[in-house]
Amino acid sequence: MMSLQTIRVPDIGDFKDVEIIEVLVNPGDTIKVEDSLITVESDKASMEIPSPVSGTIKTMQVKVGDRVSEGSMLLTIDVSEELASPSPTPTPAPKENQQAADTRADLTTARQSEQQPSNALVSDPSATPAHDAFKKAYATPSIRKFARELGVDLSKVTGTGRKGRITQEDVKAYVKDMLNFSHTHPSGISSGAGIPPMPDIDFSQWGDIETLPLSRINKLTGEFLHRNWLNIPHVTQFDQADISDLEAFRKQLNKEQAKNKGAKVTPLVFIMKAVVAGLKAYPRFNSSLAPDGATLIQKKYYHIGIAVDTADGLLVPVIRHVDKKSLLELSEELLEVSAKARGKKLKPAELQGGCFSISSLGGVGGTQFTPIINAPEVAILGVSRAEMQPVWNGKKFKPRLMLPLSLSYDHRVIDGAEGARFTAYLSKLLGDIRRLLI
Repeated sequence: MMSLQTIRVPDIGDFKDVEIIEVLVNPGDTIKVEDSLITVESDKASMEIPSPVSGTIKTMQVKVGDRVSEGSMLLTIDVSEELASPSPTPTPAPKENQQAADTRADLTTARQSEQQPSNALVSDPSATPAHDAFKKAYATPSIRKFARELGVDLSKVTGTGRKGRITQEDVKAYVKDMLNFSHTHPSGISSGAGIPPMPDIDFSQWGDIETLPLSRINKLTGEFLHRNWLNIPHVTQFDQADISDLEAFRKQLNKEQAKNKGAKVTPLVFIMKAVVAGLKAYPRFNSSLAPDGATLIQKKYYHIGIAVDTADGLLVPVIRHVDKKSLLELSEELLEVSAKARGKKLKPAELQGGCFSISSLGGVGGTQFTPIINAPEVAILGVSRAEMQPVWNGKKFKPRLMLPLSLSYDHRVIDGAEGARFTAYLSKLLGDIRRLLI
């Protein structure tokens, strides 16, 4: 049996009179619970509205450009009687509520085991986060309820769902991280490992000001980099590579590519191949430190993250199996992922699984910088702008194109001597690209 049901906009937090920018379903479509129906956008964020039921869509009551608020009618749907009405047989607590109860119990046990209260970011389960940031978090009503039952502040949870939507797995992963934190840091880190908080200053007392909101990517990147800087003992090794011959070959290659209408080859693809060779020669650079700090996880694959500067902030898409791809294949893929990053079309999976990252500022300028490690990786290579410099060849100075390299590494895993060997090895490969064939 089927019954006709009207679907309305649920409680979506601080979203009122918002514009519909996408309609994701049509009459006749068969959908499942949590399938997205529409996407709405305010001046601060966008959010997808999911279906609370499964069934077949009968009619649509909205279109792109319409404005809706909580309670606005979206569509009518034929729902099977089994899904529309509860079972007469007594059932245990809903799975989601039971999971919340189990997780809450774990939180309570963890807190009771500490002599001092943890200053972790998970709030007390008895408290209900009600501030503006919680209301604006990109999550469905069911996930908001799940978070409230756990006392989780959604504004601190990173969403991995479509367009950054927070899923139940994201909330559970956040709680798991906080539980691990409470066990390994019993005294908490109060404002960054005991660092006093920055003072709240009224800058308007000295002149006119303008307050601008940070993009979601800016906020997430800032939180991520701050955590990495506080938790990883960084050391940065500087070196230079003579890429005069590499650049001559690259220019010749691009002339051929232009005739064949192929992707432009940049110095970055040569650097990627050199890095992979370095990871094979010095495998500790292709590892991650286990959470307990007692073991090293050695990786047997070679996925390289490439930092991409976008209008909303920094993204690091991952190029997989770099060791198995040619320079031309890497050039095509770099062009593709860079366009996807700037067009906001990267999937969460495309930002995960890296072994080593490269941040290239060669197109912008500068001579040296200290890149922050992209944990759980243990090293990152910074590349600055190449410049012609006089280099002594034993008899006289000759003009050579020198590329500045900045290698930051985790000193818990890599010592200074190995860091120096790695950069020297990279410089050697980039100075004679024939060695990449060995």
